[in-house]
Amino acid sequence: MNGRWQEEDYRRTVQTPVHTQFLPNSTVEIIHLDRQRRPPRHVLFDFDGTLSLIREGWPDVMVPMMVEVLQATGTDESPESLRDLVFEFVMQLNGKQTIYQMIRLAEEVRRRGGRSEEPLAYKEEYHGRLMQRIESRREALRDGRATPQQMLVPHALEILAELKQRDVGLYVASGTDEPYVHEEARLLGLDEYFGTHIYGARDDYKTFSKARVIEGILRDNAVEGDLLVGFGDGYVEIENVVSVGGMAVAVASDEAGRSGRPDAWKRDRLIGVGADVVIPDYRDWRPLLAYLWDES
Repeated sequence: MNGRWQEEDYRRTVQTPVHTQFLPNSTVEIIHLDRQRRPPRHVLFDFDGTLSLIREGWPDVMVPMMVEVLQATGTDESPESLRDLVFEFVMQLNGKQTIYQMIRLAEEVRRRGGRSEEPLAYKEEYHGRLMQRIESRREALRDGRATPQQMLVPHALEILAELKQRDVGLYVASGTDEPYVHEEARLLGLDEYFGTHIYGARDDYKTFSKARVIEGILRDNAVEGDLLVGFGDGYVEIENVVSVGGMAVAVASDEAGRSGRPDAWKRDRLIGVGADVVIPDYRDWRPLLAYLWDES
């Protein structure tokens, strides 16, 4: 496999403090004030945490499962120390495909003298537990007891509708398994915006990466990277968009509270890999798009 398709671990590339400013009367924080830009022609979104909130709370499923697995090795570490260890590497790898977190779990099992399962088996166990947690949300969307707006990052539908009006290409690239991304996009009414351009993780994880999706967008449309805007709450998509010269919008979403304030951990993490703009959600989509299209 060509190394550029691999999803690298988080590495902070912006070390110095940044001086930022907000667009007037908005929550849109501009990180790189001197960034030159052309009106975008293609827009890429991450899915979970950037658009969908169906899977909000997933660490509360993944972390306890991993602690159980590590305790089964017979380690004398306390549950609290294992929880701290697991939480740290789970969040450090957040943004990559889920399988990478399970690869790390298998490594930790072997470090303790245990016999690890295949990472895919751990992933299937995690996903089964997660589905138990979120199935009521999915069912509520199916039968109309919940509206898509209740399980989307606030004002996501408004910005997507406006982007569609602007006739740009719209794409989703997610670390969640592709069949579930398609299904949940339909439940949220997002398929009408993205059509067939919805991409997700596969069991053969080496055949998918967000970098690969980005390269395909640029190659298939014969455009340069500065005509791409990427939205994401994970470092992988921000880093990938920046690497091709695109405009990276960090969605530092408060998934549980939907407070309209940026999540401080996400904000710092995403600025650290080169985000150009930070928003807490899409409530100020009008000034944001005016900025991206240089309509001042």
